[in-house]
Parts: sequence; structure tokens; C-alpha cells
Amino acid sequence: MSWNEIVESEYFEFIRAAGIFCFWLFVALVSLLIFRVTAKRIESHRPGSLGSLALRSLCTWVVLFFILLGLFSSFRSTDYFTQWASNIDRAWNVSVILLITQAAFTTSRLAVNWYIDNVAPRTKNGFDDQILRLVRRLLRVFIYGIGILIILDAMGQSISPILGGLGITGLAVALALQPTLSNFFAGTYVLSDGAIRPGDYIELSGGPSGYVIEVGWRTTKLRTWWNTLVVVPNSIMTDTIITNYQGPDPAINVLVSSGVSYSSDLQKVEKISLGIANELIAESEDAVRTMDPWFSFDSFGDSNVNFWVFLQAKDRNGSFRITNELIKRLHARFEAEKIEINYPVRKLIFPEEFKGNIDAKSLG
Repeated sequence: MSWNEIVESEYFEFIRAAGIFCFWLFVALVSLLIFRVTAKRIESHRPGSLGSLALRSLCTWVVLFFILLGLFSSFRSTDYFTQWASNIDRAWNVSVILLITQAAFTTSRLAVNWYIDNVAPRTKNGFDDQILRLVRRLLRVFIYGIGILIILDAMGQSISPILGGLGITGLAVALALQPTLSNFFAGTYVLSDGAIRPGDYIELSGGPSGYVIEVGWRTTKLRTWWNTLVVVPNSIMTDTIITNYQGPDPAINVLVSSGVSYSSDLQKVEKISLGIANELIAESEDAVRTMDPWFSFDSFGDSNVNFWVFLQAKDRNGSFRITNELIKRLHARFEAEKIEINYPVRKLIFPEEFKGNIDAKSLG
């Protein structure tokens, strides 16, 4: 049989279609090999890298694309499917859009998961963990939503009314959920700023104080000293002054003020106070040992010469124990050394002509 007879044969179109499909199938297999080899090389140099994982993920979709291209090309190469040409073209467009949409979603989700597992644990704020988990949930709706709109447009359906309806619906929802959205965006700011983390002890200006249990998208939860739960809207968190007792360093300063009588030896008082503070720093697990204590007289009071002792505790809880122990030791040592801490007293001065008429009994 001559070549012309083969070409004119009724089976030639099927043979040609099969050949076209086999060619694109071969291209798909070659692409699969190239992607796997490249991913393996990247993996050998940088284990667990995003590049190798992305190549392995995209490999599947590239192979499927070439197989679909082979099917489409083989169908369009024969005259037997001419009457269905428009349907085949429409099916091809929809298939490619679905393939690209699924590839985009899978790769994006892979990138987000990789970041959460490999990068987010090394950061010191909860923003990555919180925002990326939300992004992961929204990816499906966002990518598939765009894919559906593109498919409708490719099928000749007008998407302008849909977009207009979505715009009006979005505006109505935004107005209805304005307080919730306000708290949501405030929560995004609180998380991204990183100034407040779970476990921190914070105090709101003119408001509650307590340990941060959770920084969520809408509210921040605090556990107070009374072991009660306080739920604070994030919009309030962003509009008020917050004192964080854990930042920028958990160590907190301890200042104990007192006073001694005017008859006291002030040099001795200073020496004893610093000695007690140094002993406490050396013995207590709550004290910061890298910082020396400070002592200073600061004022002449009504009954005493006032002074303060300063040292540093490792955290807020430790500051209470340090303060308690320092006061007890100062009081015991002053009593042992006969150093007097006066009660409030007043010295009264009377004119000379009244002195003879005043006695202790008349003064009560």
C-alpha cells in the first residue's frame, strides 16, 4: 500500500490522532522526569526547601496539562469531531482553567504550610501563626471563586451582574459587621505588632489588668489576679495605653522606701541596707544577680530621713517575693541595731507666756 493510499485511508485520521496523543504523552513523561530530577538536586543541596516541594507539586499538574493537550489536539485533528468542535473547545478551556486553579490553590497552600512549619516557629510573635492560618482558610474561597468567575466568562456568561451583586452584598455585609470588622482589623494590628503575647502580664489604662491568655482576631482574653476571665475587644486594645510588665524584658525593678529617725547614723543605715540587699540577691532565686543594688536618701520627712533601696527581680511574681523578704530583713536588722523607724510625730512650739500653763495632762 502506497503512502497516498495510507493518507487517503479512513483509518489515517485515527492513526494521526493517536500519534499526536502519543507525542504529547511523551512530552508529559519527559517533563515529569525533568521536574523530578531538578527537585531531587535542589533537595540534595537544600533539604526541605520550598523550591523542591513546589516543583514536586507542580509536576503533577504539568503532566496533566500535557495529557489534556494531547487529547484536545488529537480530537481536533480529525474530521469526525467537527460537529462537536465548539463543545470540545469549551471543554478544553474549562479543563485548563480548572487545572490552573487547582494548581494555584495546591501550590499556594503548600507555600503557606511550609512557612508555618519552617519559618513561623523561628519568629517571636504570634502574627505568623494566626494570620497564615486565616490565609490558609481564605485561599480556597478566593482562588476557587476567581476560577469559577473565569469559567463563567469563558463559557460566554456575563459576570458583570455577579460582580455588581458581590459589590453591593459586600458593602451591606461590611456595614452590618462594622464593629466585628473593626475588632478584626484591630486584632490584625495587635498580632502583627507583637507587643503583646500570651503569658504577658498587662495593664490597660483605666481598665483591667491580668495575664494574657489568648490574642484572637476579635478579642483578647485576660486572666486577672482574682482568677476571673476578662474579654477585651481588640478595638479597645488598639485605642488605649497598655503597660506590659513582661516587655521588653521580664526583669522588673523593685523599689522599697522607708525612713529612719533623725538621730540615726546615716552612714550605718546605708551600709546595713546595701549589705542586706546584696545578701538577698545572692540567696534569692528571684533576684537578678548581674545588677548591683542601689541605695539613696531622698528627702527629710516629718518624722524620718527617707530613703529607698533598689534592686531587680527576674519577673513580676518574683518582685513581690523580693519586696516581702527585703522589708522583713530590713526591719529585723534595724531592730537589732537599735535603728529607729519613727512613728509619725509632731514637734509643737508654744510662746513663752503659755509654757507655764501647759502640762502633759492638758495635751492629752
